[in-house]
Amino acid sequence: MSGPAETSSPFVRRVSTFDHPPLKGEGRTAEGSPGWGGGGPADDGDAANAEALSPPPGPLARADLPPPGGGGLLLSVENVSLSFGGVRALTDVSFAIAAGEIRAIIGPNGAGKTSMLNVINGFYHPQQGRITFKGRTRTAMRPYEAASGGIARTFQNVALFRGMSVLDNIMAGRTLRMSSGFFWQMLRFGPALDEEVEHRRKVEDIIDFLEIPHIRKIPVGRLPYGLQKRVELARALAMEPDLLLLDEPMAGMNLEEKEDMSRYILEINREFGTTIALIEHDMGVVMDLSDRVVVLDYGRKIADGAPEEVKRDTRVIDAYLGVAR
Repeated sequence: MSGPAETSSPFVRRVSTFDHPPLKGEGRTAEGSPGWGGGGPADDGDAANAEALSPPPGPLARADLPPPGGGGLLLSVENVSLSFGGVRALTDVSFAIAAGEIRAIIGPNGAGKTSMLNVINGFYHPQQGRITFKGRTRTAMRPYEAASGGIARTFQNVALFRGMSVLDNIMAGRTLRMSSGFFWQMLRFGPALDEEVEHRRKVEDIIDFLEIPHIRKIPVGRLPYGLQKRVELARALAMEPDLLLLDEPMAGMNLEEKEDMSRYILEINREFGTTIALIEHDMGVVMDLSDRVVVLDYGRKIADGAPEEVKRDTRVIDAYLGVAR
């Protein structure tokens, strides 16, 4: 177990003090880092806006290698197959996630996207294949082992303690970083109290970063859906993960909420270097945020590469986008 958290926190800077990513219509930055381009599809007939939603074209990246100019390999999925009785959720799926990138996993409903995240964080154990994370190869791992190893996630359906306050929900994400024994924690005295104060400071920094100090004492069950999604993201960030798995982080949100969530995802990736793998159905968001995209259909990988290449892949168009050719 790790000891008490350090006094400095990567979240101490408010997001409002950052240089915000480009707003709608500006697309990606000149350096090629992902920027916010509106998060939604372009208006019909608006070619300029449609172009802004797309990242600059580039060669299709190999699935087994980090993207050019990116970080080293953080996670590698090799020939993973997962079945539930006679139902094959995943079939021989392979792809890699490089350190520091935003990796999108897309596909139609039932394609196996959430099953893939469940395999990565140890909730499901595949019948075939292996996963290498931070140089350690495994065929199966428990969720608590994934969490202690540096993998955090949010869920498609919000999974929070509805009767607890926002602050207490986020504090739950610090549990793995607490080292005081049960006796001291029960007394809430001495080293346990000092440690709680230190972790509380970290949580307050995250609350400021995600701009939710006004709801910190409110029970989560009383919050609107968009804010509950933000609290769940805060709890995952409290673990200070190396790999953050986001399962449809913008589902059910309006345009303004999607813009805010996209901004937070970009800042988490850019400012703190957190590697992110996300599932998302909003193609505007996917094309704007992701460095590389892997596409699943009926549990099989049908495309993998740069967003612009994947967007134009005929198999993706047929299976997911539904655009006539």
